[in-house]
Amino acid sequence: MGLILDSTVLITGEREAVPLPELLTRIEAKFGSEELAVAAMTAAELVHGVWRAKDAKVRAWREEFVEEVFARIATHPFTLQTARILGRIDAHTRAKGITIPTADLSIGASALELGFSVLTANVRRYRMIPNLKVRRW
Repeated sequence: MGLILDSTVLITGEREAVPLPELLTRIEAKFGSEELAVAAMTAAELVHGVWRAKDAKVRAWREEFVEEVFARIATHPFTLQTARILGRIDAHTRAKGITIPTADLSIGASALELGFSVLTANVRRYRMIPNLKVRRW
């Protein structure tokens, strides 16, 4: 078992200026020694945040943080299997009148593909994904 880290976990750490090694230590203290990964969509969200920074110092800080995330935590690619899981879940939930943002579906599908849980501060959306184990940060 492992944990796919949602961007909310990493962004909270970055905004609170928690060095990544300390953030990872906090995650391990709370959830045990789980394998960690980020989904390709999470990687995109983090890069998006770098480029949204209006100040050069903030951008540099975010970029350094994000590059350290990429160096220390494996990024799970968006695969054909991820797409199949996402498409199936999206079709079933929309048929029930439930719309889940595609980014969250992508991250959730990556976790399901790996057999991992999603660690997030945004539990509500992920709990709408059938069979996904969600852990609150």
